[in-house]
Amino acid sequence: MSVSESGTHNADAVSPDVERDPATGHPRPPRREFKARGSFVRRCEGCNLPELNCLCPYQVKAESHAQVWLLTHPLEHYKPTNTGRLIGDVLAQTQVFTWYRTAPDEQLLALLDDPRYAPFVVFPDDQPDYADRVVSLEAVSDARQSGKIPVYILLDGTWRQARRIFRKSPYLDGLPVLPLRTERETRYRLRKPASKAHLCTAEVAIELLRQGGDTSAAEVLDDYFEVFNDSYAASRSYHKIDPPTAAMQRLAACRT
Repeated sequence: MSVSESGTHNADAVSPDVERDPATGHPRPPRREFKARGSFVRRCEGCNLPELNCLCPYQVKAESHAQVWLLTHPLEHYKPTNTGRLIGDVLAQTQVFTWYRTAPDEQLLALLDDPRYAPFVVFPDDQPDYADRVVSLEAVSDARQSGKIPVYILLDGTWRQARRIFRKSPYLDGLPVLPLRTERETRYRLRKPASKAHLCTAEVAIELLRQGGDTSAAEVLDDYFEVFNDSYAASRSYHKIDPPTAAMQRLAACRT
């Protein structure tokens, strides 16, 4: 019997396979599966890049004093062009949390209360209503000198999604806001930015690490991002990169 016929809806009668809202437990209406561009390409199970230019031979771990926590919009997990995951490939202590407006991640909330960490929300200082929360990189240095672990919280999504995450996450309201100031222009070729000054997530992490004193980690991540960027772009035109680029050679040398 349908809902309209019975006049009531029994949530317990819904199949356990039906997707449920994480906040209420109520079943969500069915929706079409998300299909990113290139979703039918044969991809490496390790790095998710097209097998033609697999990224796995160039994955290198690096150590940093600061950590990166990604607060990721749900749709970004489906996009093979997402660069946030590159940070976790290089920095083992990276944490990834999926953002839901009505259901904050409990592990993230616990970490925000952990006195070992000094978290900073990375976001532009372009609005007056949170100007009192804006800090500079000196605050990151002060946190390190006091024995805390600085944490860069990156809002991983489109610019519109990132603004929504920032505005709709009350648990971030008490955290200092760290704007990224850099002359770097984006090298990201897989999505068209509104401006060359708009860096992708991995590029933001690279600049923060570099400016915060984690230069070795920044260099490794920068090379890894370059290899990802070049490899993915080449695969779109079914081109195999050969011989290896300078960044590929540097990363390969780190693995030997």
